[in-house]
This record gives sequence, structure tokens and C-alpha cells, in this order.
Amino acid sequence: MILAFFGFIQQAEPTPRPGGGMIQMLFMFGLIFAIFYFLIIRPQRTKQKKHQEMVEQLKPGDKIITTGGIYGTVMGVQKDRIELKVASNVKIDILKTAVGVVLSSKKEKK
Repeated sequence: MILAFFGFIQQAEPTPRPGGGMIQMLFMFGLIFAIFYFLIIRPQRTKQKKHQEMVEQLKPGDKIITTGGIYGTVMGVQKDRIELKVASNVKIDILKTAVGVVLSSKKEKK
């Protein structure tokens, strides 16, 4: 109270807000989304497309490594799975999505 008496405390007058507050916020959200898209989403999509193309081109005789680390030779290809020979007289069925790397294909040997 004593400070108010001597004039040290002044009432703050309301300042007008700029009209672009909402527009600036929307612009910042759009900018953040664009950065995430180009740094995270787009590279992941291209990687996924390359993997899909690689899996679609598999044929019997191709040597592959699965994502679990199993080496094998493709013996047959169905719509959603692959028959893989991992040893003599040992064949397993795996999903196409489990293919990690194609080591060599039949064309490369010829």
C-alpha cells in the first residue's frame, strides 16, 4: 500500500494482441509436419517399396537371409509365403515379409 501511495506500482494497461496469432500457430504446425514427413515418413515409405519389389521378384533358386538370420534357398513362392530350403531334406515355410536380404539369384549364376 505504501508503494502504491508513492507511485511505484502502476496499473498495467491491456495491450492489443496481434491478429496473426492463430495463423502463426497453424503455420508452425504445418512446418513441423513437413519436417517430420521429409525426415521420417518419406524415407520409410521408399524403403518399404524397395523391400516389397525385392520380395515380389523372388523365384526358386534365389539364396536369401531371413530377418531372423536363417540362410536358405528359395524352393517355391506362393502368394503370401515362401518355401525355404535350409539344409538337405529340411524345408520351412516363411512369410514373404520375413525376407531380409537376397544374396544371389539364379540369373547372376548364369
